[in-house]
Amino acid sequence: MSESNRYRPQPAMVLVRPQMGENIGGAARAMWNFGLERMRVVAPRDGWPNQKAVAMASGAGRLLDEAGHFATTAEAVGDCSFVFATTARQRGLTKPVVSPERAMQMAAEKIAGGEKVAVLFGPERAGLENDDIALANAIISVPVNPEFASLNLAQCVLLTAYEWRRAGAEITHETVEMAKTDWASGIEMEKLAAHYEERLEEAGFFFPPTKAEGMKINLRNLWSRMRLTRADVQMLHGVMRQMVRWKETAERSPRD
Repeated sequence: MSESNRYRPQPAMVLVRPQMGENIGGAARAMWNFGLERMRVVAPRDGWPNQKAVAMASGAGRLLDEAGHFATTAEAVGDCSFVFATTARQRGLTKPVVSPERAMQMAAEKIAGGEKVAVLFGPERAGLENDDIALANAIISVPVNPEFASLNLAQCVLLTAYEWRRAGAEITHETVEMAKTDWASGIEMEKLAAHYEERLEEAGFFFPPTKAEGMKINLRNLWSRMRLTRADVQMLHGVMRQMVRWKETAERSPRD
């Protein structure tokens, strides 16, 4: 793990009584995908360390090596001043309920202020117990399908880790892979439009004359709506040149 992540303030992801090693490993991978590396494991069913977790963690195995192992939830969050609990069910406890996005925004704010924050994730079969949730300051509720609200442990960790990343990192929401080219300039687009207009004029495309000007405007408007690269422009020039050559060759060919 990089030194930059090792010492970066971040919340602890606390897996409470996880049952399957594969889900622990999957949670580790999800955490590391988004730059989180503080895992705490409470009373895993199949003991600790867990070889199935290591196998599933793949490149995030070091995260498991450094994970804290605790006998109880209270011990796992004993050094934290603010704790979130993830649950999909109503528990009859009066707690603030926030979305994953808001939770990680709050976590970032509190951590920036010097607090330690943890997020509790319950076991796969039934989730967190009320005794666990009673230790939390707020509940994270994921807006899932109410008819199928259960999330896999690793999925829930991944979703929360993603929101953490969004809360603290500069996210590029859209980009285009340029494939060794650049966007066409205005001059290049103008030359392409002029090339097509000239050749189409020669071919008698703009007919009748009373509609020719409007047709030319529509054609130029079409080009302006198309985001072309320089490679696209070169190809379209080549298409038109080849069509003209084909026509001229056909005209010169002797007829039967």
